[in-house]
Amino acid sequence: MKRCLSIVIMLCLSLSQNIHAQSKDQPDKTRMQWFADAKLGIFIHWGIYAVNPTSESWAFHNKHISHANYMKQINGFTAKNYKPEYWAALIKSTGARYAVLTSKHHDGVALWDTKMNDLSIPKKSPAKRDLLTPFVKALRDNNIKVGLYYSLIDWSYPDYPGFLKDSSRYNSAEDPIRWGKFLEFCHGQIKELLKAYNPDLMWFDGDWEHSAGEWRSDYIRSIILQSNPNTIINSRLQGYGDYDTPEQNFPVTRPNSPYWELCMTTNDSWGYQGKYDTNYKTPYEIISIFADAISMGGNMLLDIGPKEDGTIPKEQEYILRELGNWTNKHSEAIFGTIAGMPQGHFYGPTTLSKDSTSLYLFIPGHANGDLTIKGLDSEIKNISVVGINTSLTWKIVGKISWSSVPGLVYIHVPAEVDDKYMTVLKVELKKPLRLYVGKGGF
Repeated sequence: MKRCLSIVIMLCLSLSQNIHAQSKDQPDKTRMQWFADAKLGIFIHWGIYAVNPTSESWAFHNKHISHANYMKQINGFTAKNYKPEYWAALIKSTGARYAVLTSKHHDGVALWDTKMNDLSIPKKSPAKRDLLTPFVKALRDNNIKVGLYYSLIDWSYPDYPGFLKDSSRYNSAEDPIRWGKFLEFCHGQIKELLKAYNPDLMWFDGDWEHSAGEWRSDYIRSIILQSNPNTIINSRLQGYGDYDTPEQNFPVTRPNSPYWELCMTTNDSWGYQGKYDTNYKTPYEIISIFADAISMGGNMLLDIGPKEDGTIPKEQEYILRELGNWTNKHSEAIFGTIAGMPQGHFYGPTTLSKDSTSLYLFIPGHANGDLTIKGLDSEIKNISVVGINTSLTWKIVGKISWSSVPGLVYIHVPAEVDDKYMTVLKVELKKPLRLYVGKGGF
């Protein structure tokens, strides 16, 4: 019987690898439209790593703490002040259109009452309850799209091939029965999440440890889309996702992918670190990073790490509140827009309305005086300040009547219209945006 099972599993792995070599489904515009319009999401890393606190999963992986001592943190995870409705309301106040919560990190501890094993908050912690279900409900009650983070790797599961640096790691091809047991567990948990929560977005992590064939990434994608054809999937599925997820490091040039999302922490850590990480970004830094992301056609997934009791650190809440004040004031320049002008036309981020007749200029810092647009080959109808609707004056400089090269647009921005963090101007055009990209001259 074991020999037959071994042969079946090896055939499945081989078939999966062959399929992987063939063409994959490409994300279609209809499925991806809400994501493209969303611009802002909130990431939440919450787990037993908030107890001591220590880094999520990596603490024992990198030998900073033993696995046994790391897992003891589950005994201190109470969630006694967890208010999912408050979380959802706070997320909504930022203007975010979606949120992603860690249903299970690499440590293997599930926030929901999984039936695939006993390592979960409801079964093993003092919280003694499912934490995922009420949060999903709160998001839906606030019309926020539901994203679920799920770690493919599970460094606590007995049939997973050990930690990255462990000598006990086995080869899945050489021990397909054991690997098959793990896949049954992994795929089973994914099916539980799909059935119970019908997520709008599945956010995978940890795919780097194995190939698409080993994970059976094609199968994972197929069960997701069979459950809900509109669910979108991040890139961390060994080539079977819908959009890219650069992490922390900001792209200097626009990514090639039509859909992408910058994952960014509010301080230097994903989970709660308490006194060990007080290096919080300022609201201006967050807003300027966000503006750059949407200027290049991407989203920002901004992370917070609640404490073990479910309260959100005051520093993170302050950042979210200030971000929300700014996004609500400038929402027309953010949500539902498309990427702006290529670099070089304006010294700052820009976005465009979908019909390309409204150009939005994001002014970094507290700049005022004269701003310049280069190569604008469209006639301007009006320029105003977003959020306060104050009209501004502009001047065309250097336009020669017999030349097709457009002049420079100088816009005077008085100090009194300056926003607390970043002022945004709306340049209304008589026709869709057209840009000159030549070298000047005749």
